Amino acid sequence: MSEQIYGIHAVSAVLATTPERLIEVLVLKGREDKRLLPLLAELNQLGITVQYLTRQALDKKANGEVHQGIIARVQAPKEYAENDLYTLLNEKKQPLLLVLDGITDPHNLGACLRTADAAGVDAVIVPRDKSAQLTSVARKVACGAAEVVPLIRVTNLARTLKTLQEEYNVWVVGTAGEAESSIYQAKLTGAIALVMGAEGDGMRRLTREHCDQLVSIPMQGSVSSLNVSVATGVCLFEIVRQNLN
Repeated sequence: MSEQIYGIHAVSAVLATTPERLIEVLVLKGREDKRLLPLLAELNQLGITVQYLTRQALDKKANGEVHQGIIARVQAPKEYAENDLYTLLNEKKQPLLLVLDGITDPHNLGACLRTADAAGVDAVIVPRDKSAQLTSVARKVACGAAEVVPLIRVTNLARTLKTLQEEYNVWVVGTAGEAESSIYQAKLTGAIALVMGAEGDGMRRLTREHCDQLVSIPMQGSVSSLNVSVATGVCLFEIVRQNLN
């Protein structure tokens, strides 16, 4: 089973992490720039087929996606399941986990993955149902992070959170606009799972009930909330800051 990925970042990430997945690469004819040439040289060294197409032909292959002059056909990546999460936790003493509850927009999923990678998150956990799929759009927005940060789908998110707490001593911090304690007042060191809910609806009731602590981001202006990927960045980097001190 294969899929297409689009853009320099996404193709570069596959080339750097799992080059064996690359089947063929399609490139805009006549495009030669500093970002693309080293990538093409590496593909050539690995013996990966590169086809040069006109813009019209490449646009047709892209099916409406923004391709930045490069498309790759790759073998579908490994899908992570709950057992992979526990294998990871057995290897990490103080994991940093990001839990996305009800994030259905692939753009937001991709942006959250990109932020998670930048913050050193060990894995992103999502429920199997009512969650965005790792589409080509999500991969492109993630700028390569989708290839290196495990996205783990679980059947029952509340049960997974309970297991994290009881068996792995992970502190589960949920975000809610009405929470009295701000993210800057909370103690966020050690093994942490940060839970972000969907914009508007927030976390589901059962997810909220399985959090050890609820925190909010203090808002100073007229807007009532942040985009979920922006809020994720604020919270993750406060965790990073506290663990650096």
